[in-house]
Amino acid sequence: MIPAERTPATDADLTHAPPHSISAVLKIRDYRTMWIGLGLASLGEWVGLLAITALANKSAEDLGAVLGHGTDDYKLQNFAIAGVLFLRVVPALILGPLAGWIAERFDRKAVLVAGDYARAALYASMPLVDNLYWIFAATLLIECVSVIWGPAKDATIPQLVPPHRLQAANQVNLATTYGSALPGALIFTALTYLASATNLVFDGQPLNPLYLALFLTAAGYAVSGAFLGTLTTIPRGPSEYAKRAGVWGTVVGGWAYIATNPLARGLVMGILGAFAAGGVVIGLARVFVSDIGGGDTGYGLLFTAVTLGLGVGMWGGPRLLRGLSRRRLFGLALVADGVLMLPLALLQKLEFVSLFAMLLGFCAGVCWITGNTLLGLEIPEDMRSRTFAFVGSMSRLVMSTVLALAPLVAGLIGRHEYELSDDTSVVYGGAAATFLLAGVLMTIVGVTSYRHMDDRKGIPLSQDLRNVFKGGGVYSATGVFVCFEGGEGAGKSTQARMLREWLEAEGYSVLLTFEPGDTEVGKEVRRIVLSPETGDLSDRTEALLYAADKAEHIDTVVAPALNRGEVVISDRYVDSLLAYQGAGRALPDNELERMARWATRDLRPHLTVVLDLPPADGMSRFEGRDRIEQESADFHGRVREAFLRMASSAPEHYLVIDGRRPVAEIAEEVRRRLAPLLDQAKQAEVKA
Repeated sequence: MIPAERTPATDADLTHAPPHSISAVLKIRDYRTMWIGLGLASLGEWVGLLAITALANKSAEDLGAVLGHGTDDYKLQNFAIAGVLFLRVVPALILGPLAGWIAERFDRKAVLVAGDYARAALYASMPLVDNLYWIFAATLLIECVSVIWGPAKDATIPQLVPPHRLQAANQVNLATTYGSALPGALIFTALTYLASATNLVFDGQPLNPLYLALFLTAAGYAVSGAFLGTLTTIPRGPSEYAKRAGVWGTVVGGWAYIATNPLARGLVMGILGAFAAGGVVIGLARVFVSDIGGGDTGYGLLFTAVTLGLGVGMWGGPRLLRGLSRRRLFGLALVADGVLMLPLALLQKLEFVSLFAMLLGFCAGVCWITGNTLLGLEIPEDMRSRTFAFVGSMSRLVMSTVLALAPLVAGLIGRHEYELSDDTSVVYGGAAATFLLAGVLMTIVGVTSYRHMDDRKGIPLSQDLRNVFKGGGVYSATGVFVCFEGGEGAGKSTQARMLREWLEAEGYSVLLTFEPGDTEVGKEVRRIVLSPETGDLSDRTEALLYAADKAEHIDTVVAPALNRGEVVISDRYVDSLLAYQGAGRALPDNELERMARWATRDLRPHLTVVLDLPPADGMSRFEGRDRIEQESADFHGRVREAFLRMASSAPEHYLVIDGRRPVAEIAEEVRRRLAPLLDQAKQAEVKA
């Protein structure tokens, strides 16, 4: 229960807001301040990345002229960009293991504020010095500060929000960190136009738009530092996580688990692969755009396309393909990432390149968010934080490494001109060739990951995609529909009854029902399908009987109660049909899904509670067995796996609980998960 007194981290006005509410998190003053600082810092980092790489390219041209190589030294330009990006990797390699230790040995507020001011000064110094070697040095120093600033920020955020809102806070952080790439790219592009259109001067010379971008970046960090300086509840000393596990324990634990768990290996490989694909595009974008006749504006346009696709993919990709197995969605997006790099490498028109870059970013965003969701669902709780910490640090390292290596490879390949005829020739640069090579490698990685993680082997992907695009389910606008699912003896009836008693005590109007058999038609169906005297039934006949029971049940019991605004609790529903007749009887999933949609008018539960229990444990809870309970252990094992698979595909509508836990603990967890839905149902009822 939330304490009655107000504290900066727990606002009593937010008691009834759902745990996933973004607006509720942003109403917490100190977290909102931290979010503004993080947003400004992230925006500055993206604008600064574009400006520094472009400035390194310009400085290489100037250096080439001084050395007598001319201003079009292709290798020198690539090596200059690679040098800047490589220096972004070095601090993570050297300071990474010590960064958390360093950050925790000082006051966190001082670390955050001083870190922002230091980066502001370093960015502002680059236009003033305007020297390639100082660009290298300043980049190294900036990254050293960032490596220490990051752990201080990560250790602070859990202290600013209540534990039940930490997930929503992390989602906001993710959106802010990577979502700021798009406005950063737009700002960079706009500045190139502004400087050219207004003929601004600096030190008696026309103002270089890259200087303007760096000064703006410095201003962003300075303002961020000022905001963070107003924090009032920022904790001092080591964080709770640092007390429980140091950096070394986190890294070793993450490595060990990933090395021994096939699913974790496949997920991490895919997540890092998605980041690598994005890194290749970002690292080579400037040179590639030059090869096809673009300039700084084209560079900004291409970067904008990638980051726009990345943001849309993170937020909208999983919704677009809702209903597709998350494992399949992850593998499919990863394969698409690799395939899309092939036309990106072969086309030489900026318009087409930008389109494919946007699609590539979209698929990378889907991979990233889906992969992290799977990690959260599939990784055991005691390993989750360490595995996420490992993935986070490795993602940054992989991105930075690819950003540094891709230009090096492109520079070694060089620019080549091919004569197609006496008056026609084609110039093909090392950047495009590197895209092509990366696309082939990424496609191989994607196919391998898809095969490794596919949880619906034997069912064509095309069949799943057709089902997905037929649309999602219907959720009642009035009342709340809750279903309990699980294998035999899991405790569904007990929990359904306890939930009804609790809801009635809270003043709700509740209908407790079950399938099959809670109608006159259903009683006869139940007698046929469950009585051992029935003997063998055709699998299709059995499925049709269950579907008939559901159709009658929805039309005469469930739908009328929901229309009255009641809370409907059902012991079994559609998932039982898909698990028992689909996985258990091995009937085609698509046929059963279509039949179930039609029989139930596509009505879906707001929440499905899956009580997970090994079949042997469930069977030991009773003696007499009906016709379904008499099936083999393999049958019930397939049923259990089907329930868990369906739950993992739509976690926003499912709650999976270990059925071996004490009955009271299970009931309490169900109540916590259901509470936000009850509040939403009240609001919907008032509006109606």
